[in-house]
Amino acid sequence: MDTSRPLRVAIVGAGPAGIYAADALMKSDHNVSGPGVSIDLFERMPAPFGLIRYGVAPDHPRIKGIITALHKVLDKPQVRLLGNIDYGTDITLGDLRRFYDAVIFSTGANADRALNIPGIDLDGSYGAADFVSWYDGHPDVPRTWPLDAEKVAVLGVGNVALDVARVLAKTGDELLPTEIPANVYEGLKANKAVEVHVFGRRGPAQAKFTPLELRELDHSPNIEVIVAPEDIDYDEGSEQARRNSKQVDMVANTLQDWAIRDVGTRPHKLFLHFFESPTEILGENGTVTGLRTERTELDGTGNVKGTGKYNDWDVQAVYRAVGYLSQNISQLPFDEQAGTIPNEAGRVVESPSSTTTVPATYVTGWIKRGPVGLIGHTKGDANETVANLLEDAPNFTGATEPGLDEVTTFLEGKQVPFTTWDGWYRLDAFERSLGEEEGRERVKVVEREDMVAASQE
Repeated sequence: MDTSRPLRVAIVGAGPAGIYAADALMKSDHNVSGPGVSIDLFERMPAPFGLIRYGVAPDHPRIKGIITALHKVLDKPQVRLLGNIDYGTDITLGDLRRFYDAVIFSTGANADRALNIPGIDLDGSYGAADFVSWYDGHPDVPRTWPLDAEKVAVLGVGNVALDVARVLAKTGDELLPTEIPANVYEGLKANKAVEVHVFGRRGPAQAKFTPLELRELDHSPNIEVIVAPEDIDYDEGSEQARRNSKQVDMVANTLQDWAIRDVGTRPHKLFLHFFESPTEILGENGTVTGLRTERTELDGTGNVKGTGKYNDWDVQAVYRAVGYLSQNISQLPFDEQAGTIPNEAGRVVESPSSTTTVPATYVTGWIKRGPVGLIGHTKGDANETVANLLEDAPNFTGATEPGLDEVTTFLEGKQVPFTTWDGWYRLDAFERSLGEEEGRERVKVVEREDMVAASQE
């Protein structure tokens, strides 16, 4: 390829993983000693930031503060944002090969992992990802959500389960000061839930909560967090986990403290149940009427085994928060089992069993390693992927049309109404103006066409 010009890289997905990859490219030796890099971030949504905008609960401003750091990356002159572009429809891998020397996919995970138990398809059984998308104002989901259940089950003991349980247990007025749009506020204001039950198959030492997220549950004046004393149990494997991890120990200590305190009088009850493995969602006339769990016990290693004792829980809705799953990406190999694009340290390979790399094609973030870890963990992914991309760069065939205007002319020719980084500043200002009218920091715009319109000059 022509080394007298900047290395042209396309990054598909402008969430944290993609933006961290752009940052790593700009900090690379190639950028310091050579002609530099030129990066275009392609994003399916009209706005950037991915999971932070559409996957983090609205009452988590601390996590949303990560946007400040991401802003600094997107402000750099070497980076462009091209939003409202659907990869596979508006632009293909073949198109990207014309305009760029290399492509990095950082498309994340936005579907729910399946849970194959009887009754999972009943009316009133939901995936957490869909609910999160609704309360985060995602333009591609329905504007209403059924919140008629007084007693609700949430399956899973990770931070997504906590977010879902907390949003269900809070009142609409508690969440109004956040950026939730009007349709979400109206839905949550009508929410009938007064009991939320969170179920984990294993014990307190195996919960995947982070300590701060867990403690935040208890800060609401409306939520009484309840843990049963009999659910506080540890075997040698659990004790070892506590010794090996300060975070695990902090979570266990918080749960212990809640288990021994008296139950207070806050109006909404949020129960954290351990050693209860969901076996069936119960129903009548196609609708959820309960949840059946098998009681489990520790086996000495930190894992559990069934006891053959079953409990039926009176709930009218069930949310599964047992993990996210990435979806197949057009024109790329996909590992259905792992839910990832098969790769070797970020280099895409032809199949899960192959070591043959797909030229100049890379992955980072959850599509690379699966939906595990916190947002900050994707920095290490990005550094590894970018290091390998730069090692391979001398052997790239190179773009045939690397000019900056080539890709925008192509998109305009297809009449794709794409948004830009300047457009984000306009949308951001518009959302803040909507919030100012109500004494809030911002109100999120939901409709895709309204987001695009607000982004235009």
